[in-house]
Amino acid sequence: MSQEMQVVPHSNPVKTGVKDTKAIAEGLSKAVADTYRLIFKTHAYHWNVEGPMFFSIHHLTEEQYGEMFAAVDVVAERIRALGELTPMMLSEITDMSVIKDLKKIPSALEMIEDLAKDHAAVARRYHDLIELSEEERDPVTADLATARSAFHEQAAWMLRATAKQP
Repeated sequence: MSQEMQVVPHSNPVKTGVKDTKAIAEGLSKAVADTYRLIFKTHAYHWNVEGPMFFSIHHLTEEQYGEMFAAVDVVAERIRALGELTPMMLSEITDMSVIKDLKKIPSALEMIEDLAKDHAAVARRYHDLIELSEEERDPVTADLATARSAFHEQAAWMLRATAKQP
């Protein structure tokens, strides 16, 4: 007799002192969505950049998407540690994310300006998650969100500095 296995959040509620794990998990799920969308966009720009700034943009974007790919696993695992499920469908990721595609293929300069804008938007969302985490007595998520926000703020700065015209 075959028994179907089901994945159910909160089958054994997690009790660590966090007041509202569901709200925190929703914020973390947005972070997962933003990160995956930004990884894809950064990788696509990495593959398609051309022009005099090719090497520097190609190298910088490779560093950034690699760092984000490693980090998103930590964010997703925090959701699971809170007893909730991570986003499981690409449509969820697209719908939840603040990262949007441009309407046309951008120039190299437009690519880095677009990525800088996106990193700043993700950093702002992490700032919201820090506030929520503190309100819900979740210092672990607040620390994680602080570290992730710092990365995105630095990435935005590096991209803006690369895009700066003389």
